Order: sequence, then C-alpha cells, then structure tokens
Amino acid sequence: RQRQMCIRDRKKVIRYFCNDDGCFSKRMKDEEYDAMVRNVLNSMDFKQKALNKIGLDESEVNEIEPVHFEGWVFGKKAYARLGKDNIYRSSAYQVSWLFFSANQVYLYQYTFNMDEDGKKEATEEYFYKDITNFSTSSDTEETPQYDPKQKKNILINVDSNRFALTVPGDKFYCSMEQNDYTERAIQGMKAKLREKKA
Repeated sequence: RQRQMCIRDRKKVIRYFCNDDGCFSKRMKDEEYDAMVRNVLNSMDFKQKALNKIGLDESEVNEIEPVHFEGWVFGKKAYARLGKDNIYRSSAYQVSWLFFSANQVYLYQYTFNMDEDGKKEATEEYFYKDITNFSTSSDTEETPQYDPKQKKNILINVDSNRFALTVPGDKFYCSMEQNDYTERAIQGMKAKLREKKA
C-alpha cells in the first residue's frame, strides 16, 4: 500500500524538507507531514508483517508481551527539519517489533523513506544466553538539512533516542521515542533477560 504514495505527495515531502517559505513555494505544516507518515503506518499491519516474516504464530512468542518501537531515523541517508514545535523530523521513519519465545528473541525492523520509494526490511533472532544487554542511548547523528541562506544542504547534529540489543561483538539499534510505554517495555525485557540468565 505504501507503494501508492504518489509522486505529488513525494514532491510535497521534498518541498517540506528542502524549501524555505518563499513566495512561490507553499510548504506543508509539520502536522500535515506527521499525518502523511501516520497514513503510511496505518496502511500496514506491521505486527502481522513481522510475524509473517519471522514465520511464527503469536502463540509461540508470548513469553512476554511483544514490544514495538518507532521513531525518526537520522543520519546521512535522511533529511532533517526542525519543526515549529522544536522537534526534529526526518524523511525516514522506522518501526521495530520484538517477540519473545521460551529461548529466543525475534526482531523485525522496517524502515521507510517519505521522499523516495525506499524501504529496508530486516529480521534477526538471538538466544537469550547470547544477549548481554538491552539498553537505550541518546546519540548525535550528522544529518543533512537544507539551509535557505546558502541554498544547499548542510550537515547538522541531531540528537536521537535509540534502543540497543547487545550481543558479543554486535549491537542492533532501533529508533524510538522515549515515553512511558518504552520505559515499561524495556524494564520488562530486562527482567525477562535476568530471569532467563539466572
């Protein structure tokens, strides 16, 4: 369904990130952009998509409630824009789902771009015994932003919150917004990990 995001909408997105409010270019409001992203999110059942990709039935992964994270993705491959509400938005957005079976954690991640037809899908699975930590970090990412004065993209530093699943020699990151739900979910995951390692 996301495939159908029309060229006109993509152009509006590019204008949102790459235009100043000149006399000829009317840029959409932050809320309009948020609504466009929400429409893409609502057009796909990511939880079901995740279960299909992992190839499991939900009854096989109900050790604890499935956890999901979502948030803007910053970095060289996305544009950033500071909204009127002082919140940075990005042209890329990420949804992650984690499922917990008796022995393993399954991770599904879907990243999509609003300014182009790009998407990235990934699945991972880890044994509890191999996981060393569940953690959150606040990282600074260099992200391009359009500078109307210079009429070109410049790199700016944007702070973003990420969840990390750590195994020896590797970390798997998920973009997330920090809120009560994510705090509680991460505490629950940490408790389960401790119990499995006991």
